[in-house]
Amino acid sequence: MITFKITTEYIELFKLLKATSLCETGGQAKHVISEGFVKVDGTKETRKACKIRIGQMVEYNDQEILVE
Repeated sequence: MITFKITTEYIELFKLLKATSLCETGGQAKHVISEGFVKVDGTKETRKACKIRIGQMVEYNDQEILVE
């Protein structure tokens, strides 16, 4: 599990995938999100700029990211 700390109210989903190095580029992150490969709190998420807040769990490619 990856723990990612934010200092703002939220981080956009595609930026989170890039910041945690699960995707090499923002474009790649947007693609995997739009294809339905990413889950937020156990539910498939296809909104690229979905606001991820503290306490949420993101799943992609057998990895989990906990946002703190």
